[in-house]
Amino acid sequence: MSTTLTETHPAITAENILTLFPEIDAPGDALSGYDEEQIRLMDEMCIVTDENDLPIGKASKKICHLMTNIDKGLLHRAFSVFLFNDKNELLLQQRATEKITFPDMWTNTCCSHPLSVAGETGSNLPDSIAGAKRAAQRKLDHELGIKAEQVPIENFRFLTRIHYKAPSDGKWGEHEIDYILFIKANVDLNINPNEIQDTAYVTADSLKAMFEDPKLKFTPWFKLICNSMLFEWWASLDNGLEKYLNEEEIRRM
Repeated sequence: MSTTLTETHPAITAENILTLFPEIDAPGDALSGYDEEQIRLMDEMCIVTDENDLPIGKASKKICHLMTNIDKGLLHRAFSVFLFNDKNELLLQQRATEKITFPDMWTNTCCSHPLSVAGETGSNLPDSIAGAKRAAQRKLDHELGIKAEQVPIENFRFLTRIHYKAPSDGKWGEHEIDYILFIKANVDLNINPNEIQDTAYVTADSLKAMFEDPKLKFTPWFKLICNSMLFEWWASLDNGLEKYLNEEEIRRM
């Protein structure tokens, strides 16, 4: 067990983590039947945090996304990128059928996780924001083929963090502290079909119309963000967004 959850802070030992999560579930057959590449990605190590977003360890994406572990309180760090073009249209993606969690659903530009690696982990808010931005740049390339020079780190703007929990199906789900990042850039796409099956640029009004279409499904974190603050932030994208940036309090949803 200690090889699955290990400390990322010198004051926190593997024994402490096992005290917090004494019955972590890691069934060997949990990924049976899924896409081979998506199974490989489930070995990546996420940053396990407490409810105040302080890193307390690391665990594989597989372990972090099993509902049996989520229901025991296992929580990890994530990010959500909202990329707008020069017309202030938001780039959406539809997740691939191969995805293990929330397949075929529409969502914001890119949603993933900073990993428990140098440069993406932070124990204070400025370092954690910087890590989320580096992870966002990495995943924009992996999923959408957007090269780093089109989305410079310094152009990402951090708004806030949301803490939410949502099931995907009976087995998988999310329990995350999610860093919300905005960036405005005109980009070239080279879609990874194992990650994404479709993309679309939308206006605020056309996105609201999509929500009215019963044939379309959306990820729960995207709906939470849209139903709370997205449209207000979006309206201030070119004038007044500064007052929403760098929020220190975590929004609980």
